[in-house]
Amino acid sequence: MTAPRGPGSQARYGRVALALSFFVQGTVFALLVTRIPAIQDRYGISDAVLPAFLAAVPVLAGVGSVLTEQLVRRVRPSRVLRGVQPVVCLALLAAGVAGSMAQAAVALAVFGLAVGALDAAMNMLGVSLQRAYGRSIMLGFHAAYSLGGIAGASLAWAGAHWQLSLAVLYGPVVAVLVPVAVVAGRWFVDGPTAVATEQGGTGAASGGAAAASMRLLLPLCLVMACAYIGDSTVSNWSAKYLQDVLGSSEQLATVPYNVYMITTLLGRAVGDLGVRRFGAVAVVRAGAVVAAGGFAVVAAAPGAWAGMAGFTLLGLGLCVIVPQTFAAAGRLAYERDGAGAADGAIARLNIFNYVGFLVGSPLVGALGDAWSYRGAMLVPMLLVLVTLVCARAFGPSGARYGDVHERPRTADVG
Repeated sequence: MTAPRGPGSQARYGRVALALSFFVQGTVFALLVTRIPAIQDRYGISDAVLPAFLAAVPVLAGVGSVLTEQLVRRVRPSRVLRGVQPVVCLALLAAGVAGSMAQAAVALAVFGLAVGALDAAMNMLGVSLQRAYGRSIMLGFHAAYSLGGIAGASLAWAGAHWQLSLAVLYGPVVAVLVPVAVVAGRWFVDGPTAVATEQGGTGAASGGAAAASMRLLLPLCLVMACAYIGDSTVSNWSAKYLQDVLGSSEQLATVPYNVYMITTLLGRAVGDLGVRRFGAVAVVRAGAVVAAGGFAVVAAAPGAWAGMAGFTLLGLGLCVIVPQTFAAAGRLAYERDGAGAADGAIARLNIFNYVGFLVGSPLVGALGDAWSYRGAMLVPMLLVLVTLVCARAFGPSGARYGDVHERPRTADVG
């Protein structure tokens, strides 16, 4: 077997540029979600209306992802990402400086639509770059997103601590991030799909092939939704659970989400090495078991510190599942229908990101009120274990990455 050639300088620059894009998006999204109470206070949004505002963002993001599937049949994913990332940043600023609730609603609607397109396009480029590299690099991109999330949450904490207005907080950050996004966008690298599109090809699978591809993707769609149910449980309920159920102080209750984000970053930073050594299937299975163990520890925790240990396990377990699900979707579609189908598969899969986000928080809240919050934590635990049933969709059990384990004429992206 001939050893595969390493990626060229263009792909390496593209990798760095895309990592910057993931970082920018992580920062912006964290700045929005961590300052929701300040947005609510600024525009006088009642507690009854707030859930509609919050639900509208992921719903519109799903619409944006669907539209992106159609758009990338005509233009390169890099152009989509290059165009929408500054829009996302400016929409964040608009949500903080709008003059009325109606204007803020419009800004959040634009944010939602643009985020859906951005998430889909970023992961399309990540999967195509991984195919070019011939080894796992997808977790590294999502590690950059986690790092951006930590940076954004830290900036939000500083803004709250110093009682800065949203305009004062968001303005300088956006003034820095927009130029970073624009400069990074000059170095984005598209995969084979873009070549087919530029040469006048369809750039996408036919209707019948797309339907077949969707049936193939169903296990991965289920995994994606379950993973985000787990993620939204941590982001929305960890503080309340620690304080109300485990009796922690208000200050200590803010720690679990930060710990979760840090362990997510650490797990993703080293996760690609694990995939290259043991294969995607083994890593995803291990992640599902660790995440389920984390939920079990949280549900049974006798006190706050044991609960934080559970949330630490959750970060280490869940962090590998989402990036590998995107990678596996791209690989399956590519192997079945060619390069043109991979981008569409990723856009369709991305919708289930928002499905899980929408379902997770209300599900745990309803079960907690009707039953108990300890019992409610067992539901995302069981849902995460669905990944074990669907693990074969992530590729052959013996799949490996790197020069030693490459398979001939196979596009390894997951």
